[in-house]
Amino acid sequence: MKAISYGAFKLLVRLVLGCFTRVRVSRRENASRAGGFVLAANHISPFDPFLISLVVQRKIDWMAMAEFFQTRICGFFLRAIDAFPAERDRADRKTIRTAIERLKKGRIVGLFPEGGIRDGARSLLEGAPLRPGASTLAHIAGVPILPCVILGSDRLYSIKSRRLSGLRRTPVWIAFGNPISPSPGLEKSEERARIESELAAAFKNLYAELQRTFRLTTHDLPHPPRERMKPCKGSGRRGDLAAPKTGDRSDCRTIQRDGFRRLRASGIDAFLCASMNFLHTRHRLNGGSRDEMERYVEECERLNAQQYYASPSDTTLVEALKNGRAVIEWRSPIKTQFAANNVACADFFPSERGLDAPTVLILHALMSASRVGYRRCAAQFNEFGWTACFIHLPYHYSRVPRGYWNGELAITCDLIRNAEGLRQGVSELRQLMSALRERGSREFGVLATSYGGWIGALLAMVERDLRFVALMAPIVNIEHAIWESPAARSIRRELRSAKIE
Repeated sequence: MKAISYGAFKLLVRLVLGCFTRVRVSRRENASRAGGFVLAANHISPFDPFLISLVVQRKIDWMAMAEFFQTRICGFFLRAIDAFPAERDRADRKTIRTAIERLKKGRIVGLFPEGGIRDGARSLLEGAPLRPGASTLAHIAGVPILPCVILGSDRLYSIKSRRLSGLRRTPVWIAFGNPISPSPGLEKSEERARIESELAAAFKNLYAELQRTFRLTTHDLPHPPRERMKPCKGSGRRGDLAAPKTGDRSDCRTIQRDGFRRLRASGIDAFLCASMNFLHTRHRLNGGSRDEMERYVEECERLNAQQYYASPSDTTLVEALKNGRAVIEWRSPIKTQFAANNVACADFFPSERGLDAPTVLILHALMSASRVGYRRCAAQFNEFGWTACFIHLPYHYSRVPRGYWNGELAITCDLIRNAEGLRQGVSELRQLMSALRERGSREFGVLATSYGGWIGALLAMVERDLRFVALMAPIVNIEHAIWESPAARSIRRELRSAKIE
């Protein structure tokens, strides 16, 4: 069944990408060898595994980021073609066992030893160090590694922005090197070092071979996605890097007309607003909601900000931090009707500086609906010497009750639940900061987006010693968000029916 799925997948990819790409292959016969082997390739765009699979006759079991398997549709598709998940930031024994089992059965396991999309000095083509995963798998399974270099696929970033009238197929170049076989006689560490050294040299040689064979220019070599997406005068197409002589990009012209851009933006906004209103229709108010809201406001008015956002000490949280766990969970000081939301959670990415490093609190994952975004952000802060801490906000990520979407319950027509969710988020952050101070942390910063920006602003009101507070697209006008925003029509209708205005 999966062989049929993989065949259908290749046919679909050939039909779609075949219209836009012209793939040229060097030493294709090296990829046609029998038996199991590890196919290790450089990674310059999301299209790489699809294009490589097209030119290899045998089926490839790709090792993909675990985040891709978290969504139902994407996860179902990847499993259907025998791809399997791998954690990028830690060694995963289950992934290693799966890969070794498939290799010993004579199958091809494809992976990207760079750990993600890389270009420039971060790419193994330019001498960046390899991750040890490929050499480890080859050594344990006793199979060879086949190096593969792909160029040109990063120009496909711009494909949907081209005019159909001027459509040209983007050239892509792929080269397969000679297999690097294991040497059973060597020690474990020596064997891995040898494989990694030969693999790094093979990537550089294939990179140079492609440039010589196909006479590639600097525009054909890997570039960052941002540069590929900028349209330049001279080529008239996105993805072609014809830099102006003046050294700036003031002469670059936009291919799409402003009217089309506005239409596209309006369409996306309308779809998002309609989706949010549809979700809000699942939430209702009862007849006594107005009285309940008035009593709640009266009770809150008796408290000052420090009392309202009080953060009781939690010894289990302090102990968990002392143990150096990567994921910290503790009981929320505010209890809600949803058990999943009553467990606060934070992911830690410690700096090499140790306890003295300042800590940045990341709220709402920088517009990312998966864990990819905040992990990349945390890695950047680690490079700057900061410890990064991603907070699972109320009704988000691990705290989403069964049957609901991420963040759906955070803002609804139930204004009391909305307020208590914000209160819960601020109190939990204060608890965490207090526990971190006991551990030795002294400096804190806040990087927050959207709903997280709302909580970050409230936190800054009661915690005055923050080193910085960066709020991106926060909810700054609550009255406008509820009574004017097109995304809140369902909320307004429900509130007015309860005579709350």
